[in-house]
Amino acid sequence: MLKILNTNHSQLTTHMFEEVATTTEGDLVINVGPQHPSTHGVLHLLITLSGETIKNVEPHLGYIHRSIEKMCESLSYRQFIYVTSRMDYLSSHINNHGCALCVEKGLQIEITPRARVIRVLMDELTRLASHQLWWGAMAMDVGALTPFFHAFREREAINDIMEETCGARLTMNYIVPGGVMFDLHPNFQNRVKEFIRFFKTKIDEYDDLVTGNIIFQSRMKRVGYLSKEDAISYGCTGPTARASGVSCDIRKLYPYEVYGNLKFDEIIETGGDCFSRYLVRMQEMRQSLSIIEQLIDNIPDGEFQTKTKAVLKLPKGEFYSRVETARGEFGVYIISEGGTTPYRIKFRSPGFSNLSALNHMAKGHKIGDLVAIMGTLDLVIPDIDR
Repeated sequence: MLKILNTNHSQLTTHMFEEVATTTEGDLVINVGPQHPSTHGVLHLLITLSGETIKNVEPHLGYIHRSIEKMCESLSYRQFIYVTSRMDYLSSHINNHGCALCVEKGLQIEITPRARVIRVLMDELTRLASHQLWWGAMAMDVGALTPFFHAFREREAINDIMEETCGARLTMNYIVPGGVMFDLHPNFQNRVKEFIRFFKTKIDEYDDLVTGNIIFQSRMKRVGYLSKEDAISYGCTGPTARASGVSCDIRKLYPYEVYGNLKFDEIIETGGDCFSRYLVRMQEMRQSLSIIEQLIDNIPDGEFQTKTKAVLKLPKGEFYSRVETARGEFGVYIISEGGTTPYRIKFRSPGFSNLSALNHMAKGHKIGDLVAIMGTLDLVIPDIDR
């Protein structure tokens, strides 16, 4: 038996010793992370192995915790939105969108049709960029280096479009209460149409390179199984839950902005394994392309932002909104006492619930399978730690 225990966090230390105490003779307890080549972000896993077979995986969080929810309580209703770009930074537009919707619900603000369409366009471009990064990084995790460069080639085109309108490439800070910060750049429509034509051919390359590869399929199929019942029990959302047959797309179930007027499919697979989670995200990229195509030539004229007061005060009460990020349901819960700052803010991030199912999915598999399972969960650690 191997004890690897060295931390200043008493609570984590207690958990670690408890984990070691439950091992049997011949088991190995190893640390993966918090800084490890096979992990994205700062995640620490305490893994109990019997040979190469996983007996238990215990995530230890908090290495990148910044107390974002507490910070938001000292920021105004305009300022706190920007902090959420630093949580799931691959869904920053969508995080901002969820916060803006919650503030607008409290103020009973009706935004313009132009702002609604712009928001959805930005959301779907963000989803595409996020899934592209996921595809490249996930394939690299299981041993395929080439897809990483292909994915970033297409992602750069989206980042260039974003930068031209928003002035940023990652933490956008573009969606605000009442609409969006700036109007679209004059080149926006043409560049998006060029990207659509370009990416339609490239996504087929993704399938040629990875999806049909027999080695890749053998690493993914029947690995990390999560049943529909377990996905619901663990509170999983997004592609992780939809790959297990759970219908949970907020854009379909609780349409916001113009999603209720658009034609797109909620992608659901029933396999529940790593390959099913892979297929869901691949098909979601095609659905995002379809949504963008429906809107890009139908952006209404008019104002991009509804006039609001310089200092916003939400009435006393509780307000909740939710949106569908690239990783699942993102919820924003605000308690207001009628002042210029929230009394309490709580974020429901998809990554935390999805990560909670990791141990259940990994038990009984080999240590090499853990990387594939984590890759198809698409974890962004700041979204979990907050």
